[in-house]
Amino acid sequence: MSTTSPELAAPNPVKAGDSFPEGVEFSYIPYTPENESITSCGRPQKYLASKEFSDKKVVLFAVPGAFTPGCSVKHLPGFIEHLSEIKAKGVDLIVVIAFNDAWVMSAWAKANSIKEEILFMTDTDTQFSKRIGWTRGDRTGRYAMVIDHGKITYAENEAGGDVTVSGVDAVLKAL
Repeated sequence: MSTTSPELAAPNPVKAGDSFPEGVEFSYIPYTPENESITSCGRPQKYLASKEFSDKKVVLFAVPGAFTPGCSVKHLPGFIEHLSEIKAKGVDLIVVIAFNDAWVMSAWAKANSIKEEILFMTDTDTQFSKRIGWTRGDRTGRYAMVIDHGKITYAENEAGGDVTVSGVDAVLKAL
């Protein structure tokens, strides 16, 4: 019997056909009108991703860091621009994760005028990204997944610095 916790176990990359891993938690600050200002903080809450994703169609994409050029200029804007097209394909939830804390992720959402259309979450201590082996040093990697009622139907990790297999065009094709 192993006593190794999932975040300390050897990386186990995911692929299409796998079930979304059990025990995955993120942290985020839900949008509220009281916290609409970029300078208001809110309180981080746990988000039980494994549970929440089990009965939804989800697009999950990860970026190495909020407010960075590749993430803010190349990666995130495509998902914002194509929100209605993504939703029209039956997607219930769009989630972006990064290694940044919940306050930074909340501010990044506000800086992009996003309220609830995309959930901006932290991969706390990069536990999930480490678990699947998709990191960039101490940061989350750049990757994307489509999870359909707990089953992964698309999972791709960027090998280089470009936004290709994790970008909105690849995700839309996978939907």
